[in-house]
Amino acid sequence: MGMAETRLEELLRELTPQVLGAVVRRTGDFTAAEDAVQEALIAAARTWPRDGVPDNPRGWLIHAASRRFVDEIRQEQARRRREELAVQREVPAEEVEEHDDTLRLLFLCCHPALTAASAIALTLRAVGGLTTAEIATAYLVPEATMAQRISRAKQKLKGQPFELSQDEERLAQVLHVLYLLFNEGYASSSGAELQRADLSAEAIRLTRMVHRLLPENGQVVGLLALMLLNDARRLARTGSAGELIPLAEQDRSLWNKEFIDEGVALAVEAFKRPPLGEYQLQAAIAALHDEVPRPEDTDWPQIVGLYKLLEHLSGNPMVTLNRAIAQAMLDGPQAGLDLLQPLDEKLAGHYRLDAVRGHLYEMLGEYQTAAKHFSAAARRTTNLPEQNYLTTKAAEVSDAERKQP
Repeated sequence: MGMAETRLEELLRELTPQVLGAVVRRTGDFTAAEDAVQEALIAAARTWPRDGVPDNPRGWLIHAASRRFVDEIRQEQARRRREELAVQREVPAEEVEEHDDTLRLLFLCCHPALTAASAIALTLRAVGGLTTAEIATAYLVPEATMAQRISRAKQKLKGQPFELSQDEERLAQVLHVLYLLFNEGYASSSGAELQRADLSAEAIRLTRMVHRLLPENGQVVGLLALMLLNDARRLARTGSAGELIPLAEQDRSLWNKEFIDEGVALAVEAFKRPPLGEYQLQAAIAALHDEVPRPEDTDWPQIVGLYKLLEHLSGNPMVTLNRAIAQAMLDGPQAGLDLLQPLDEKLAGHYRLDAVRGHLYEMLGEYQTAAKHFSAAARRTTNLPEQNYLTTKAAEVSDAERKQP
C-alpha cells in the first residue's frame, strides 16, 4: 500500500465514527445509517484518489451517507411516511461543521441496556471501525457468532435517545467498557497469547478521543494515563517465545519512554482533579512503578498507601490481592498472606489468588506449599503463557524443595 493510500485509509477511519454519529443522530436507525455510511466510504475510496480529497471531507461523507439513506427510503414505495421523515432529516449544510457526534455514538454503544461483551463488540465495530471478522478473531469466537452479537446489540438500541448524557453514571459506563477493552488486550483472558496489542491500542485510541472531547474530566485523564503507563511495558512483558516475564524481571530499557513521560504527566494532572476516583489511583500506582529504573527502587510505602485508598473506594477484592503483594514487599511475605485470608470466599477458585499465594510462600521459603498453589493456579487459568509460567514456577520451587538440606 502506497503512502497516499495509507493516509487516505487513516483519514477515512478517523472520520467514520463522526459521520456515523451524525447520521444515527438524525435518522435514529443504527443499522440503516451504518449501511449508508459504508456506501459513502466506498464512494470516497473510489473517487477521492482520482478527484482529490474535498476541502471538507467530513461534510462530504455526511451528505453522501444522508443521500444514500434517503435513496434507500425512497425505494420503499409502500412506506411513504418513512420517506417523508427521512427527507426532513436530511443534513442541513450549515450543520455539518458544528457537530462531532463521536462521543454520542460511543455513549450509545455503551448503553446500560447492553452487556459488557456486547458493548465492547459494538464499540469496536461502530466507533473503532474494525470489521466483524477482526473482532471475532480478537475474541476467539466464530464470525457468525460475533455478527449475531453485534446485530442483537443494535436491535436493543433501537429507539434509544442519541444524546450526550451529562449523567456521571453514563460516562462511567463508557469508561468501564474502554477499561475492559484495554484489559483484554493487556492480559488476555484466554488463548495462546499473553496480550493482544491490537485491542489495547484501540482502547487507547478511543480513550484519547474521549479525552479530546472531555479534557477536564479527571476520570478520563486518569484512565488514559493508566492505559499508557501499562502499555509502556508491553514489549518487555514477553520473551522471544511469547513467555510471560514478571514485572521485577523485565528489561526496563524496552519500556516505551514516550508513553511513560506522557502517562506520568497525565497521572499527575488527573490526581489534581477531584473527585478522586479509581482510575486516578490506579494511574498513580502505575506511575510509581514506571518512574524507577530498578525494581528495588520502587516506593512500596506510597504504593501500599494508594492501594489502601483504592481498596476503600472500590471494595474490589482484586485490589486487596494487589495490595497484598505490595504489603509483602514492604513488611514481608507473612503480612501479604494475612491480607489474603478474607479473600478465600470472595475469590474462590480464581487462579490469581493461588498464584499470589505461591509467590508469597516462595518468598517465605515454604516451597512445597508454594508448588501446590502454583500448580492449582496453572490448572485454573485459560491463558496459555500464564499457564506455562505457573507450571514452570511449580517445577522450580519443587526443585528448590528437594535441594534443601
